[in-house]
Amino acid sequence: MEARPLFSREEINNTVWEVPVKFIRLKQIGSGAYGSVCSVTNEKTKEKVAIKKLHRPFQSEIFAKRAYRELRLLKMRANLCGVVGFITYLTFPNISFACVSSIYCSYLVMPYMFTDLSKVRGNLSEDKVQFLVYQMLCGLRYIHKAGIIHRDLKPGNLAVNQDCELKILDFGLARSTDAEMTGYVVTRWYRAPEVILNWMHYTQTVDIWSVGCIMAEMINGKTLFKGKDYMDQLTQIMKVTGVPGKEFIQKLDSPEAKSYMKNLPHYPRKDFSTLFPKASAQAIDLLEKMLVLDGDERPTAELALEHPYFDTLRDPEDCPDPKPYDDSRDNATLSLEEWKRKDSKRRNTLTMTKSA
Repeated sequence: MEARPLFSREEINNTVWEVPVKFIRLKQIGSGAYGSVCSVTNEKTKEKVAIKKLHRPFQSEIFAKRAYRELRLLKMRANLCGVVGFITYLTFPNISFACVSSIYCSYLVMPYMFTDLSKVRGNLSEDKVQFLVYQMLCGLRYIHKAGIIHRDLKPGNLAVNQDCELKILDFGLARSTDAEMTGYVVTRWYRAPEVILNWMHYTQTVDIWSVGCIMAEMINGKTLFKGKDYMDQLTQIMKVTGVPGKEFIQKLDSPEAKSYMKNLPHYPRKDFSTLFPKASAQAIDLLEKMLVLDGDERPTAELALEHPYFDTLRDPEDCPDPKPYDDSRDNATLSLEEWKRKDSKRRNTLTMTKSA
């Protein structure tokens, strides 16, 4: 009898998936610049999981470094506190190019979540908004205390299930807090103002701004700052937060940013109780604290969790302390061959996964 092949090959939305045969019923549930995600069923365990295929992880040194960083960030976290867990890492020669040992497919296997916030339609009740924001902040507290900034929080990167359980996804753009930052990060509508024009060295509170934008969207059922481009995005923000005073402008590093701010029309800060008529007084107070133009004035995730808005939810077991993230490789300059050699250790681990 002919032996059953170890892998199956299937094309889904112009992406070729080559995975162990135990993974069946592949269905694409997400796609981004750096990878695609499918839900699958493990035929042996009957468990449903999510698999992320990394796009061309060894196309260049930059792509290899990004894939290596995301894997390390996934491995350092527990499957709790609002952050998605990690099951295993699969990497092996691409079936289509089996004679070329340097061409590999790389996949991250993670717990399956029912959907993400970008697909949740309709206005959410305040208790659901409260619970979802609480979980976001628990997850952020965990990664921030490990020394990591997510940098790409948006509804599509927040997985939820039928029980309103939330997990933060996609750490492809995450960085350590000491790393050199760039302005090309968070999706524009959820991007903190200090990031838009690279005004200053930004901190973990860029993620808090994103949480404020997402919370506002859940309350009102529509995007709060829907800029057409990055300059219009800044204008939309100023129309809500108001134009800052001289003290804040002096903190800006860029002369161009200072000049831009000084020449803006006078926008007064909007009344948040008018902007969010359905929200409670505590929800409005929290929003006002998170959506502050000056990142230095925003609360940390840990401080935000102490807000009275979460008095009925707060539980110390939801917020364990992480191990510090080792960022020694984040600024490494390695050749593509060196990144491949680092990955080879994980290919050895896969040998056991194939026969499991």
